[in-house]
Amino acid sequence: MIIYSVTISLEDSVFQDWKFWMQNQHIPQVLKTGYFSGYKMSLLVEPPPETGTVTINIQYTCHSLAELKKYQEIEAPALQADHNQRYKDKCVAFRTILEEIE
Repeated sequence: MIIYSVTISLEDSVFQDWKFWMQNQHIPQVLKTGYFSGYKMSLLVEPPPETGTVTINIQYTCHSLAELKKYQEIEAPALQADHNQRYKDKCVAFRTILEEIE
């Protein structure tokens, strides 16, 4: 199992709007692409984020690295552009790819 991990640090002032938009628009659009089997969203607790910010991690799961690469090439640019346009300078994101080992 491949985990596509997206960590986002954003200003407190946009957190509630961001969370609603992510849960009701962005994440459903990501899942609708068919490349992922599910996701988890978590709040960073330790180490504490900078004052005035919230840090969230979203882990999308897919079956293969090849599927993830297709998503990144075909779907991700437009979805990330929508996110960046909406939240511009209110957040910073970085992405990592993990392989689940039992």
